[in-house]
Amino acid sequence: MKPQLDAAIVGLGQTGLTRTESRSAAELARLAVIAAADDAGIGISGIDGLILCRSGGASDAVLGLDLQRALGLRELKLNRIVLCEGASALAAIQTAALAVSAGMATNVACVFADAPVTPGTRISTAFGRQKTGMGMEGLRYTAGLFGGAAVHALSAQRYLALHGLSEDVLADVAITTRAWASLNPHASYRQPLSRSDYFSARYIADPLRLFDCAAPVNGAIAVVVTTGARAADGAQPAVRILAYAEGHPGAPDRQGFDRALTHGGALAAKTMFERTGLTPADIDICEFYDAFSIMPLLALESYGFYPPGHACNAYAQGAAAPGGTAMPINTGGGHLSGYYLQGMTPVAEAVLQARRAAGDRQCARARTILVTNEGGRLDYHAGMIFGSAGQWL
Repeated sequence: MKPQLDAAIVGLGQTGLTRTESRSAAELARLAVIAAADDAGIGISGIDGLILCRSGGASDAVLGLDLQRALGLRELKLNRIVLCEGASALAAIQTAALAVSAGMATNVACVFADAPVTPGTRISTAFGRQKTGMGMEGLRYTAGLFGGAAVHALSAQRYLALHGLSEDVLADVAITTRAWASLNPHASYRQPLSRSDYFSARYIADPLRLFDCAAPVNGAIAVVVTTGARAADGAQPAVRILAYAEGHPGAPDRQGFDRALTHGGALAAKTMFERTGLTPADIDICEFYDAFSIMPLLALESYGFYPPGHACNAYAQGAAAPGGTAMPINTGGGHLSGYYLQGMTPVAEAVLQARRAAGDRQCARARTILVTNEGGRLDYHAGMIFGSAGQWL
C-alpha cells in the first residue's frame, strides 16, 4: 500500500480546552503552535510554514497572518489561511502535506483556535452569525430556521423517518461517546450518561436533545507536518498521512439528490480507498466530526461501513464503546462530550491513538485511523486516513 503523499504529523500542541473564560483565540493559537513545535523536538525556530484554519466563526476576526509576528517567526516559506468551514483542519493539513512533499517547506504548523465561551453569554449566541434575509438563501432564516442544530435536526428527522428508527439510535451515539469521554481527562463531560439522563434532557431542535449537540470550549490545537523521512527521526512516533480526499455534493438540483442526507463522505471514501487499496475493513478506529449525533451515523454509511439505515448497529448495546465488540468510534469523547474545536478535535485524538499515547482510552489496534471533517449542513467534507509508525515503515 503506497501513501498518497510523503508526509507525516510529528508534533501536537493543545492549550485551553476549557469552558471558562480564558485567553483570546489569537493567544491560544500562539501557545498551541509553540507546544506543537516543542512536542516535535524542533522548537519554534524549526517552523518554516504556518497555516491557520478558519471556519467563518467570530474568532476568525482576531486570527490572521500576523500570527507569524506574534510567534517571532522569520522568513517563513509558507504563511496561509485555509477556509473550508468545518473541513478546514484537514484541508490545512493537506496543504501542509503538499508543501513538504514538494519541498516548499520543511516543518509546517497548522492551527485552529476558538474562544466562544464567555461568562453570561449563551453558546448559541456566541456562535450566531448575521445572515441574509433576502433571496432563496434567506428563506429559511426569515422562517426562523436558525443555527446548526436546527438544520441538522432536519437531517436527523429525515434519517429516522426514512429508516423507521426511533430516537434511541441517537441516544446510543451520545451514551457511547460519553463512555469514551469518561476516560479522557481533557473532556468537558466525564460523568456517566444514562439513557434516562439522555431522554430527560430538553430538546434543542427536535429530535436533537441537549446531549446530541457539541460541547464548545475555549482552546487551540496545532500540529506540525513534515516529510516521512524527517518524521522517522523525530522526537515522537510519526503519524503518517496515508490518504486524503474531499467530497462536496454541490447544488441539490439533480434527480435523486436528498438534501437532508447526501453526504460528501461517499466521494471522499471512493478516492481514498481506491488510491491506497484500503477498504473499510482495514480501518481500526474512526474519529468522526460529530457536532451533532446524527453525523457519525451518516458518515459510517457514506464510507461503506454499514448499508443505509444500519449504522445504528455500530452503537447498539455499547458495541463502539470501550471494550465493545465493534470498531471504536470517537475515542476521546468527540465533540459531543469531549470538546468542540471543530476539525482539530478528531485530528488530535487520532494522533494520540496512533502514537499509543491515549492513556486509559488507548485502543489495542490503532494502525489505521479514519478522520473526518464536516462543514455547513453536509456541504463540505474532508477525510484523511492516518497510519501509525508500524503501518508504513
